Amino acid sequence: MAKSAEIEQYKREIAEFKERIEKHRGDPDAAEQPLMDFANKKGVVKATSGLKQRRILKGHFGKIYAMHWSQDSRQLVSASQDGKLIVWNGFTTNKVHAIPLRSSWVMTCAYSRGAGSLVACGGLDNLCTVYRLPTPGKEAGTTQKTHAELAQHEGYLSCCRFIGETEVITSSGDGTCILWDVESKTAKQVFSDHTGDVMSVALHEEKNIFVSGSCDATAKLWDYRLAGGKSGGSNSVKTFPGHESDINSVSFFPDGNAFGTGSDDSSCRLFDIRAYAQLNKYAAEKILCGITSVAFSRSGKMLFAGYDDYNCYVWDTQLGVLVDHLIGHDNRVSCLGVTDDGRALCTGSWDTLLKIWA
Repeated sequence: MAKSAEIEQYKREIAEFKERIEKHRGDPDAAEQPLMDFANKKGVVKATSGLKQRRILKGHFGKIYAMHWSQDSRQLVSASQDGKLIVWNGFTTNKVHAIPLRSSWVMTCAYSRGAGSLVACGGLDNLCTVYRLPTPGKEAGTTQKTHAELAQHEGYLSCCRFIGETEVITSSGDGTCILWDVESKTAKQVFSDHTGDVMSVALHEEKNIFVSGSCDATAKLWDYRLAGGKSGGSNSVKTFPGHESDINSVSFFPDGNAFGTGSDDSSCRLFDIRAYAQLNKYAAEKILCGITSVAFSRSGKMLFAGYDDYNCYVWDTQLGVLVDHLIGHDNRVSCLGVTDDGRALCTGSWDTLLKIWA
């Protein structure tokens, strides 16, 4: 009897703690957000973008679902449901490689870090397929050999990102993320804390962490050095609630101490890892559609977001106001990315085009 009374007492204490935490966090949808409020008090000047369309990459014949820049900021890879993975030179707009895929239902692609000799993709086939790019000077054969097929997910592959050239982190509709060893084609670790489809992952290699966004409307922070085992059970380090609908995209702030999210609730948000709190919300009354993709400028002053209404909007990270409106696509902006050197932004769309802005 005494034990049940003790349990009830602990339950009450937990409920009180939760209430205090929620009070401390504040309203995630409040008009005044902490960073916005502080920036206004300090008289922070609104950022200016001055971005113009500089290049158009034509070559896909189906909806483009994903793109990713290489570390050298010159080449990028794009994935389309025409069943092709194309590696482009962003400066010359030339196609460097075209890889035919076994499954045309592709949803994500990634360029390896470092030498950039590998690309990966995946989608409704539940696989992460890795291809080794031909060395410069050698003609790519008519049939591109698969370097590795990483199979363990029980749902579609929504996102993949390389750690160097030897490891890949994937997220899936089965609610898990997996860290893979590319050479041995084995899962090193399974991250399974989400209660919905995981839609996006973003890495910060220097800090050995990654963040995931899910249909459970939360973003979770993970340390991929923490042992969790191949069968699953590796718990997240932190969970960030606030969104009211699916989180479709996550992106690290350049210093790795914060990250941005884009959601079907028509808002982007900025979460600070150290404060364990939401710092800002980016939304406007006239924007009623979902966000497909987010990325920060290299300085972190601007947040780029791709929307279902065919537009890419640019937000001032501190003030939470619109800075620019990039018009040019004729269908949903499905993906975007900023180069490592911060000099260019690429947007990909269901209109089959990739556009480079600088």
